[in-house]
Amino acid sequence: MKEMIKRWYRMGLWDASMVENAVGRILTREEAEEIISSKEE
Repeated sequence: MKEMIKRWYRMGLWDASMVENAVGRILTREEAEEIISSKEE
């Protein structure tokens, strides 16, 4: 699921707040930070 969310974030379908909201349910804090920081590269 992490890879799907990462793809959606890069495509603009998810924003940072949506990724943050997934923490605890779908993602860990570390995974969310990785996804959010990956777009900045």
